[in-house]
Amino acid sequence: MSIKTIFLDRDGVINKEVNYLYEIEEFEFIDGIFETCRYLLNLDYELIIITNQSGISKGYYSENDFQKINKWMLEEFKKNGVTISDVFHCPHSPEDNCLCRKPLPGMILHAQKKHKIDLAKSWLVGDKETDIIAANKSGIVQTILVRSGHKIDESSSSANYIIDSIKDLREIIGI
Repeated sequence: MSIKTIFLDRDGVINKEVNYLYEIEEFEFIDGIFETCRYLLNLDYELIIITNQSGISKGYYSENDFQKINKWMLEEFKKNGVTISDVFHCPHSPEDNCLCRKPLPGMILHAQKKHKIDLAKSWLVGDKETDIIAANKSGIVQTILVRSGHKIDESSSSANYIIDSIKDLREIIGI
């Protein structure tokens, strides 16, 4: 049996955008993230985070630093009644030409295989066009960009929807 999933980018979607975020003290959740995630879980979606983390390959922080903040973040979700099924990250820089770094679909395809995800019934929520491109390359057609992260060129975006923040997602999914 395949599952339907909401893929969430981390920086700019789950937490406020901070360049090369790896310190818990700088991690600030976007307003409404916990309520929105509980809403999505109630619609029988699994939640998976996919995030580019080039700061690792650039030496700004270590894999261990990433895992530490990731563990803390997942505990905060759990304290707020939200189960995140998995987190996939790409530690490479754009120059590494890996297959997992968005806009390539590697993380999504790895998640699909590991969790038996039905991509046709899934969504991706990101804050950059590279997120949308990765979704489309993997077979996800339902996409949302949020304005709470990077600046978006809305006139050239291929996202299905553009919203101010994750908390506005209820107006789109599940109606």
